[in-house]
Amino acid sequence: MAETSFLVDQDQFKCPFCEDLLKDPVAIPCGHSFCMGCIIDCWDQDDQRGIYSCPQCRETFTPRPVLCRNNLLANVLEKIQAELKKKTYLQSEVKKTYLQSEVKTYLQSEVKKTDLQSAPHVLCSTGPGDVECDFCTGRKHKAIKSCLMCQASFCETHLQPHYEVPGLKRHTLVKVSSQIQQKFCSQHDEVKKIYCRTDQSFICFMCTMEDHKGHDAVAAATERAQKQRGLKEEQRKLQQRIQEKEKKVQELQQAVDTLKCSAQTAVEDSEKIFTELICSIEKKRCEVRELIRAQEKAELSPAEGLLDQLDQEITDLKRRNSELEQLSHTEDHIHFLQSFQSLSVSTGSNESHSIPVIQHLSFDGVKKSLFDLRERLEEFWKEQFNKIPPQRVKSCPPVNPPQRVKSCPPVKHNHVAAVQILLSEPNTRGHFLKYFCHLTLDPNTAHRCLSLSEMNRVVRWSGKFQPYCAHPDRFDGWVQVLSKETVRGLCYWEVEWTSKGGMHIAVSYKGISRKGNGHECGFGLNPQSWSLRCSSSLSFWHNNIKTEIPDPPSSRIGVYVDHSAGTLSFYRVSDTMSLLHTVHTTFTQPLYAGVCVYGSTLRLCDPK
Repeated sequence: MAETSFLVDQDQFKCPFCEDLLKDPVAIPCGHSFCMGCIIDCWDQDDQRGIYSCPQCRETFTPRPVLCRNNLLANVLEKIQAELKKKTYLQSEVKKTYLQSEVKTYLQSEVKKTDLQSAPHVLCSTGPGDVECDFCTGRKHKAIKSCLMCQASFCETHLQPHYEVPGLKRHTLVKVSSQIQQKFCSQHDEVKKIYCRTDQSFICFMCTMEDHKGHDAVAAATERAQKQRGLKEEQRKLQQRIQEKEKKVQELQQAVDTLKCSAQTAVEDSEKIFTELICSIEKKRCEVRELIRAQEKAELSPAEGLLDQLDQEITDLKRRNSELEQLSHTEDHIHFLQSFQSLSVSTGSNESHSIPVIQHLSFDGVKKSLFDLRERLEEFWKEQFNKIPPQRVKSCPPVNPPQRVKSCPPVKHNHVAAVQILLSEPNTRGHFLKYFCHLTLDPNTAHRCLSLSEMNRVVRWSGKFQPYCAHPDRFDGWVQVLSKETVRGLCYWEVEWTSKGGMHIAVSYKGISRKGNGHECGFGLNPQSWSLRCSSSLSFWHNNIKTEIPDPPSSRIGVYVDHSAGTLSFYRVSDTMSLLHTVHTTFTQPLYAGVCVYGSTLRLCDPK
């Protein structure tokens, strides 16, 4: 009864404004009490008049009274609130105990019925990882739901009362869990529905009045909603990072593919060059051998003739000597005298024959020349190799999380140097001019607003249609024109343009579309073409992807193409040639030079 009268008296502790128990109670000079927030809001509206009154008795005060918290009244209110919470909790516990008792009795009565009536094939037996029904007797069946009020899990049969009994319908059913006891407070046996932000833990209602009193606590659903918003933002950031990483992977993969293609092309070109070099050396070797053999033949031919003559003369002399030997043994004096005279005359006719002396023929000069050639080549290669310092491939970029890929192994510079000597790009204008290509523009491809002059090497944007005849190759949307000649092998050309307006320098496949204003026709906006755009700034375009170039525009630009190596480079023309941009790709078709001008004039330059 004392508790009841105490709770009845709580009405006198309500604020006249909010009609709720006083929060931070304050007493004004007339004796009435209000919530501090309520009376402050009320008196803030009276600031303009400068007169403040009690909302209950209308007594006025001047100046505005200073408000102080009534600690005694606040302590009384705190006890009232604790009693109210305790009463609410006890009522819920009594109701819960009653319901649990009723549920237990009801379920026990239903168990026998369901065990006898339910068909064995309707219920699922438990398997690995399944949760057993807490109310099955004998053979346990698989639970499909857990009840937070009953603190138990139910199979399909034993769950039916929660759908039929009015008192059980208000229970909270959740996804079946084998650890449902963890959802209850071990101290108060209450469901943990509150999240304590101070201790970052889940608690029950009674914990807020005891161990977690005064902590920043909110409903678990409220905390979930707030965290859910943070989760969405975190997912958005992760998706963005994934997209960035995928883009980097795509770019890196493209760079790797380009590098592989360039390396393969370099290997093929180096093999071709070395094959040609070997063939050239082999050809020179054959020529030197034939030269030596020809000189040998020229010198030996007279000597061999003389040798044959001498051999013949020796044979004759031996024959005469044999005849003389036979004559010396004859006994016929007349025959001896007759034969001796004839033999003596024949022998004496050759006594005055002169034998020329053959000079010693030497090939030391040829041998010395070849040795000199070999030494000069070895010195040349050694000198060129020494000009190239050993270099290492740049280390790979860092990976997130913060780990680093080991640096790539050093390049064996003796192999790379040889390739660079044979295949490296020129670095001076004089070197570039060795590959100069004399190009002319094709009037059949020129847009009708472009005017060609000076043997089709100057193009000007006129803004008016020119009297060109109809042609299927003509650009009718973009103010562009292609060259007549194809760009093959190593090729270099220069263009000069006025600073007014703008222009595009491009290379393109012949199959680029000509009709309309779509991306499939514009230089650099499709896979068929590559373009450097020059106006007040510089940018490179390919397949509608833009790459900004920080360098200022130049009135004279050089273009260098290595078709087989897949290299396209743009240079600011000067004595040293400043590189603006370069791209490595794979050209699968013959290329044509192209230009696009608007409000300016462009000239294909001659080498000077």
